[in-house]
Amino acid sequence: MITALLKRDLARFFPFTGSGAALPVIFFLAVAMLYPFAVGPDAPLLARTGGGVVWIAALLAAILPLDSLVARDIELGVFDQLKLRGVTEEVSMAVRLAAHWLSFGPPLILATFPAAALLNLDGETLHILLLGLLAGTPGLAAIGLMIASLTASLRAGAALSGLLLIPLALPILIFGAGALARMDQASLGFVAAISLLLVAIAPFAAGAAIRAARES
Repeated sequence: MITALLKRDLARFFPFTGSGAALPVIFFLAVAMLYPFAVGPDAPLLARTGGGVVWIAALLAAILPLDSLVARDIELGVFDQLKLRGVTEEVSMAVRLAAHWLSFGPPLILATFPAAALLNLDGETLHILLLGLLAGTPGLAAIGLMIASLTASLRAGAALSGLLLIPLALPILIFGAGALARMDQASLGFVAAISLLLVAIAPFAAGAAIRAARES
């Protein structure tokens, strides 16, 4: 049952298969392409600021899938059917978190290579940036899932989700961009620790929110 649920979620969320699932990657690359036009062809400036721009683009791209994570399934009664089959909300949210990150994190990490070329990032900066995104995108996915679950039953849930995600994701952004500013991988440990904590609590927080939405 868990495997079938994971396959279903991946089929919905993975880029170029689900409806609008490619938008985060397209948005991410669009920011990387437009930024050089905004600041001009100053290679040192692009190299100095490009890593931070990639982190901001990743944060903003994480907002785009939020309205499709759980709201539709609540309306269709999917979680009610899963509950009848013995799948708790926490388990279904853990599976959904895994599917959300697999459809969101690795594509963004792969898109970082052409983005780095556009932003004139050197090899060391790209290395730290890739490690930071690998450590930070699970946390962004966990925050997104919790927010989407909490706001799914609200009329303005989609707009509210974006407003909530940005401040909650700031610690990941600060430490991730800080590692680039100091060219120091120690800050990436904080990014990984924050992400690990968020991933650990996300299924329970999101599951409780889904259960409250079902029962209301």
